[in-house]
Amino acid sequence: MVDFNFNLNVLFNQEINAVRSDLIPMGYRGNLNHSLVQQQVGCILDVMGEASSRAQGLKKQITSAARFRQTEGQTAYILIHREGNEGKGSVLGLLKVGHKKLFLMDQEGKANEMIPNCVLDFYVAESHQRSGLGKRLFEHMLAQENADPRFMAIDRPSVKFLSFLRKHYGLVNNIPQVNNYVIFSGFFKDRPVDCSPTPKKARIVMGKIQYV
Repeated sequence: MVDFNFNLNVLFNQEINAVRSDLIPMGYRGNLNHSLVQQQVGCILDVMGEASSRAQGLKKQITSAARFRQTEGQTAYILIHREGNEGKGSVLGLLKVGHKKLFLMDQEGKANEMIPNCVLDFYVAESHQRSGLGKRLFEHMLAQENADPRFMAIDRPSVKFLSFLRKHYGLVNNIPQVNNYVIFSGFFKDRPVDCSPTPKKARIVMGKIQYV
């Protein structure tokens, strides 16, 4: 568990809480001014992002409050233990997702420009791994995002995360990519709208319309 010197139960009213780029927990109805709420939520993102990167052996921190605020369309799901830290609550996990424009290779080696929903960061405190909390957090995200893990792209998954996806969702055969993302067999089959190729843009060249 990760403890802080402020009361998480004042910030969050549920076990799993969604936060977007404004750093205000969705459904927040507390009495703290928004500036203080943003400061405290930002502190959580910074600390959990650092812990995640350290656990994965990454040189660069994936999640930080500053980067999160600058990026529209991402959601961080924060898992807390409400009774932890002498009743002030403790953070147990972080899961960050969002749509990204990517070039993804299919099984024939053809590049496809797409905007899939992506798992961008996933971390559960080491002391609480293998206890079902990661599955609970991931399932909550899938329900909220109306997502299927088959159609999600995973940014730099750790060995533990790949094992998690194999165990709980049967995702085994990945399609090799030229970037840091991992997708699995079935990603291109009957994909939902959010994974469709990006719409082509029109431009006029020599008096004629071309789509690019």
